[in-house]
Amino acid sequence: MIPKEILKKVRRIEIHTKKLVNDLFSGEYHSTFKGQGMEFEEVRQYVAGDDIRLIDWNVTARTGEPFIKKFREERELSVVILFDASSSGKFGTRERFKSETAAELSALLAFSAIKNNDKVGLIIFTDKIEKYIPPQKGRGHVLRLIREVLFFEPESSGTDISSALEYFNKVIKRKSVVFLISDFMSEDFYKPLQIANNKHDVIAMKISDPRETTFENVGLIELEDSETGEIFLVDTSSKKFRNEFAARADEDNASLLKEFRLINIDFINIRTDESYIIPLINFFKMRGKRH
Repeated sequence: MIPKEILKKVRRIEIHTKKLVNDLFSGEYHSTFKGQGMEFEEVRQYVAGDDIRLIDWNVTARTGEPFIKKFREERELSVVILFDASSSGKFGTRERFKSETAAELSALLAFSAIKNNDKVGLIIFTDKIEKYIPPQKGRGHVLRLIREVLFFEPESSGTDISSALEYFNKVIKRKSVVFLISDFMSEDFYKPLQIANNKHDVIAMKISDPRETTFENVGLIELEDSETGEIFLVDTSSKKFRNEFAARADEDNASLLKEFRLINIDFINIRTDESYIIPLINFFKMRGKRH
């Protein structure tokens, strides 16, 4: 039996994200992610202006009249969400934790998929595979995915994007659209990411909090590494510390972007202190023009 408070939260997420899908994202999603190819539908008589490359020469020869082949887009896609459930997601200094932002994004993408009659699946990972739900259709299926990303309690706290991608590459055989949602606090994952992107369409969505790039002057504070439990004492009154911290964060982010460009991975940066709507719309429009 699912507790009432969980059902209420899932329902709130459903109402919020479905409204966004209906009002903003449905057309953008459809135009951004194409189907798996073109499927033959029928032949019809040629009319002026038709592409002569589509002429069906067998039917034309048999009837004595020019006929062309008609095709329709094979629309159905498989969408897979790779959801980073490591303990570093339980962090946020603004309206919500990174994990809550990631859960809302997952819900939004899942509802966009089913509105377009696509299948959607989920892989929850930490430094191991925590849960796999194969791609399926339907509202009930999507509500199950939302419950999982909102309330799943992982066994591990670390992050291993590489092993998650290796698992994905093994279990997902059909070409899919893949949303990798993480804060990317992991190492050595570019090779399996490239392998995945060679077959699938991978979009990296980085969830970040402003406190991960800058510190205000609040004196001595203790910081805990949420994945290892290690405690650090830092002096935020030190301008040198604040500058070095910001420079290191900028360097890490620039390195990540560089690697994504090298292997042709699309990237969206989502911050906990800003709306994710504008970055998503801008991404969809950019993708729509490019493809």
